[in-house]
Amino acid sequence: MKPSESGMSRRERQIMDVLHRRGEATAAEVMADMAQPPSYSAVRAALSVLEGKGRITHGVKGRAYVYRPTTSPSVARRAALRHVVATFFDGSVGEAAAALLDLAGRGLDESERRRLSRRIAEAQKEGR
Repeated sequence: MKPSESGMSRRERQIMDVLHRRGEATAAEVMADMAQPPSYSAVRAALSVLEGKGRITHGVKGRAYVYRPTTSPSVARRAALRHVVATFFDGSVGEAAAALLDLAGRGLDESERRRLSRRIAEAQKEGR
């Protein structure tokens, strides 16, 4: 497993995706949510590595370990977006925002447009 700049391998990121989506999961539940999962022992080993890195923690329910991320989904979202912007948009937040707007095939509803306008105005006031 080759680590990326995030300090996690592709498989570890897949496991973290499952845990962030579910909130918590056993190794078997993680496997069930993965496309083309590795063996159960490989998932358990990756979970152990992630726990060693401080990315997840575990508790016990009955006889099973239940794993959960140590960071909130909002922190994980920001980190993922930073990575995507740096990797695919050469660090340009504007280009990333334009691409997201292009994806909004159905368009933005009025409340989404107001929220984006507010956030842009706030960023301008802060000099961002």
